[in-house]
Amino acid sequence: MSWLERIVVDPDVVHGRPRVRGTRVRVTDVLSLLASGAAEAEILEDYPYLTADDIRACLQYAAAQADHAVLIAS
Repeated sequence: MSWLERIVVDPDVVHGRPRVRGTRVRVTDVLSLLASGAAEAEILEDYPYLTADDIRACLQYAAAQADHAVLIAS
């Protein structure tokens, strides 16, 4: 399953921020936990409704967002 099937945006849920499908957990919340040093197992323990695939989908989403086109105006 790709991140496209797990990460959703709905203007009526968490103010339209990207989140894990079926939850109110924002992608940024998962990324912040990982960046602060939380282990995958710790996140899954604290958020039992998430899966390891959800965490990977958040990382894939972030990677896709960081890979933007570079336009050079001359």
